[in-house]
Amino acid sequence: MKSVRGRVLVGIGVTAALAATAACGGQDTGGSGGGSDPKKPAAKATPTVQEGLKPLTQAQLTKAVITKADVKGYRVDDTPDDEIPEVSVPAKPAACQALADMFLLGTEPDATARVSRSLTSLKQTDGTVLRVGLLAHKESDAKKVVADLRAQSGTCDSYEHTDYQYTGVKPAKAPALGDEAVSYTMTSDIEGTKIPVTYTVVRSGSTLAVFSAMSALKGNAPEVPAAVVEAQVAKIEKSV
Repeated sequence: MKSVRGRVLVGIGVTAALAATAACGGQDTGGSGGGSDPKKPAAKATPTVQEGLKPLTQAQLTKAVITKADVKGYRVDDTPDDEIPEVSVPAKPAACQALADMFLLGTEPDATARVSRSLTSLKQTDGTVLRVGLLAHKESDAKKVVADLRAQSGTCDSYEHTDYQYTGVKPAKAPALGDEAVSYTMTSDIEGTKIPVTYTVVRSGSTLAVFSAMSALKGNAPEVPAAVVEAQVAKIEKSV
């Protein structure tokens, strides 16, 4: 018989595998600039005003993500790529899409780069599975993702995604970190196992730090450890 932790991880893996079979597509659209007076020097755009902060690179995200040296008492491992597929599977209802995408560390608009780590406590044995992900966006896109999550966590009580059910979606108190943050809880039904889940997403400039905690051993949604959130946000702010 598989352990509870094993069933949780298998559930995540199955969800990702189902998602990986789905087709998705998107197109980036760009505008064209108007004409200008050739006698006048072209004005330089100010990114922080007109475009906002630009996305971090993959190398910058990898440098900014926490390691075991940053969070004592945890083992930190890379998250397998097949557990964070680069696809978006439609949610039912569509009004819950941002919440559904976040389960697989996805967003709309898509992140330009992502890194993810799985954390295992060396002290606690309560079956809690912790994940940390960093998503690189343009600042305006990062703000949109947070706004969508905040809105949907308050209006979307339940939804279906990749043939699994997610119920009891509720907003939760978010930490006063970064530029803004949103937290919410829900219960996922994965292969017949009810798993309470807590999400916290912190925006620091153009970067989203995503934290999730799930456990099939607890009746209530587990807390995302404050020490982990604080350490990750502080490292982002020092790295950029």
